[in-house]
Amino acid sequence: MNLNYAERHIRALGLAKECAALGARSRTIEYVTGLSHGEVGRLFFPDRASAPRGRPPASPEWYHSANLLNRAEASIFVSIYRRMRELHVGPAEARVSGCKHYLQVCSVRPRISFDRAFDLASHMDGIWIVRVANFALLTCPTCTSQYVASPSALPATN
Repeated sequence: MNLNYAERHIRALGLAKECAALGARSRTIEYVTGLSHGEVGRLFFPDRASAPRGRPPASPEWYHSANLLNRAEASIFVSIYRRMRELHVGPAEARVSGCKHYLQVCSVRPRISFDRAFDLASHMDGIWIVRVANFALLTCPTCTSQYVASPSALPATN
């Protein structure tokens, strides 16, 4: 067994453990870590009833119809995620760290689940579940706040 493989696998297991602790679905953990479905289920959800259920988010359309508070919190997560990526942190690690930081910032009643944040990161960078970026992080020219928008949108001052 190659030492590089062992190191990558150990790192993937640690990342999967963090994802599971943050409430990720099995499929999301598989995408983020590259671990197999069987391995994720066996190691992190041995009791099938304990695994998070429901359909994972798979479309960027939810963002455009979300209320202002949900869009603001999505922008907070994406801003954190984007800063991590600019520091050359890998997408999976930036995703988990961004979610942890987001949960600290929005600790009262967070509106963005781990799987929703995964969807946002995927659509920001065109990775994991999509091939093309569907979101961009724009900066308001007046107040310099960052917000999520369509890649073709122009920065707005409202």
